[in-house]
Amino acid sequence: MTGSVSLDRYRLLGRSGLRVSPLALGAMTFGQDWGWGADKDESRRIFDAYVDRGGNFVDTANQYTNGTSEQLLGEFMHGRRERVVAATKYTVATRPGDPNSGGNHRKSMVASVESSLRRLNTDYIDLLYLHAWDFTTPVEEVLRAMDDLVRAGKVLYLGISDTPAWQVSRMQAIADLRGWSPLVALQIEYSLVERTVERELIPMAREMGLGVIPWSPLASGVLTGKYTRADLGHGVSADPEGTRRNVAAANGSLTERALDIADVVKEVAAGKGTTPARVALAWTLLDPAVTAPIIGARTLAQLEDNLAALEVTFTEDELAALDRVSAVEPGFPHDFLNRPMTRQVMSGGVTIEPRRG
Repeated sequence: MTGSVSLDRYRLLGRSGLRVSPLALGAMTFGQDWGWGADKDESRRIFDAYVDRGGNFVDTANQYTNGTSEQLLGEFMHGRRERVVAATKYTVATRPGDPNSGGNHRKSMVASVESSLRRLNTDYIDLLYLHAWDFTTPVEEVLRAMDDLVRAGKVLYLGISDTPAWQVSRMQAIADLRGWSPLVALQIEYSLVERTVERELIPMAREMGLGVIPWSPLASGVLTGKYTRADLGHGVSADPEGTRRNVAAANGSLTERALDIADVVKEVAAGKGTTPARVALAWTLLDPAVTAPIIGARTLAQLEDNLAALEVTFTEDELAALDRVSAVEPGFPHDFLNRPMTRQVMSGGVTIEPRRG
């Protein structure tokens, strides 16, 4: 990596006019509270290098590294707050045993936003995500509370993460019909290891005007080639503290299938004279629905390597090899609707050109 890669070819986020860099900087690695993040000095170097290249899109959450992530980001943004698009999330519980300290409801949302504003040392959040669907809060409560925060000037744009496609599309339709602030970003797990989102979530985002922000595009590091089959079969803890291997296993990324995919990624990278991480990241950028994958570097060297993904291109044979090893079945109704007999009886044998533009 020569340091020549620039992040200043910006993209519009969903159907908004907000301009963001093609790779977002993940701040979940800011702080060592969980045992595997970067210390303050290294986090600062990572942030400065990203912003100095033109990067402006930084992602965190209320409880990343127990709040340290937001605190450090607030410090790092001092003096250049206006050029940073700061995204954070609410939902995760902040006080064990308190039933209202987490969840999607208004009380949790407002308390989380106020705490995030203090830790970030800012008057507003550029992009607020609902972090994960709790299956208990009415959608109208979520949407109206979000809209109230936008009207109060504490939040500028809204997004949603880790939620079923049917629920997101329903929420977007309600927001549109009632004149509430729409959702402009969808943060989901997406990588060569996790492609099931291609069935419903990504097409939904494209149709409903949400920019896709993939998290874990390297499958918790599995696609970098850092793990082998000797890493399989270890006990898994549900606690994010501990080791990165435990996080990869707990997230379902460290499996035999994932290692098979990683092997092909390594082969493609070797043939191109580049690194597996760059290949895996560059692959996620091929989908036009994707706005900016999140890179979660723990060292400056990792950041430099990841940024070079913007320079990677693929041959048809390379893409075919990656697709063969990682493809997932579309499932019903997609398989059914694409069968020749189904298409024949629907069209009556007439050729119908798809809509253009």
